[in-house]
This record gives sequence, structure tokens and C-alpha cells, in this order.
Amino acid sequence: MAVPDDLILVGHVTGAYGIQGWVRIKPYSLDADALLHAQTWWLDKPALRDVDMLQAKMHGEDVVAKLMGVPDRNAAEALKGATVQIRRSHFPPLEDDEFYWIDLIGLSVENLEGEVLGTVAGLMDNGAHPILQVAAPAAAGQDQKPKEWLIPFVDQFVKTVDQAGRKVVVDWGLDF
Repeated sequence: MAVPDDLILVGHVTGAYGIQGWVRIKPYSLDADALLHAQTWWLDKPALRDVDMLQAKMHGEDVVAKLMGVPDRNAAEALKGATVQIRRSHFPPLEDDEFYWIDLIGLSVENLEGEVLGTVAGLMDNGAHPILQVAAPAAAGQDQKPKEWLIPFVDQFVKTVDQAGRKVVVDWGLDF
């Protein structure tokens, strides 16, 4: 079995849902469209393998799904802790000026003055809007944790995202 090279980690199984073999998944994104629409998931328990997703729906903040080969609650419980990956090619298409967070991680971040702040280390959601986590490059011989900026991912602060150029330009000073 060939494992695709475009797998993206999108959630993990937290347990069974009901008695008919449905599983409960904690998605790693508030928007679980990719999980809900991809027909094939890759689970890493007992070993990395592809599984056909038969049906999925939102249930609160989780996704519940019926998977091929998971006939009952015991089989669903056995998957608890498994990570769920899907192929990037199965992600829903985006509109212009929309981004998947995974595509922003690792991009260089500089301010309007051309000063490099660092790279995108991650993103988080505070409920009102996403937050860009920018890690400054570590100084040579520095033992402490590098400086990190938390920049609201809103038009006021994030001016451009150039995925082809692997750069984000922000209105943010080095002294913030």
C-alpha cells in the first residue's frame, strides 16, 4: 500500500459514538469541512491505513462518523487515540484571499519597514479571530526561548500573504 505524500493531520479519535460503530473525532480546526467531505481517511491505529468514510456529521464541536470496517462500539472504542489524516488534494477549494492554516506555517514574516520578525510557527483561534504566532529567529548562543509575537490575523495588522513568495507582511513593530 502506497501512503500518499500529501497527508495532513486533521484530528484524532476520542472514542465511540453510540452502539453501531460510529466514532467521535476531535477536529484540529473549527471548520471541519475537509473531514466531512473526504471519502477516504487515513488512521494510524493499529498501523497507518486508509479507511473509507461512509457518513460524517457535526455533533457539537466534534465530528461523528461511520467508517467502513468498524461494525460496532467495541471496534470504534479500539480506535480511540488514532490520528486522522486526509489527503491535501481532498480539502475543499478556497476563495481568493482565504488560506488553510497549514499553508501559512513556515512563511517568513516581515513588517512594513522590511524588518524580519521571524516565521509563522502556528495559528490559534481566540474566538473573535485567528492569531498568528510568529517566532523570532534564535540568536547565536542564546539559551532562552526565542521571542514570539502574537499578531491578530485581521486586515488591520496582516497586510499581505504571498504564498508563492513564502512571505507575510504585517503592520507590527519589533518593539511590540
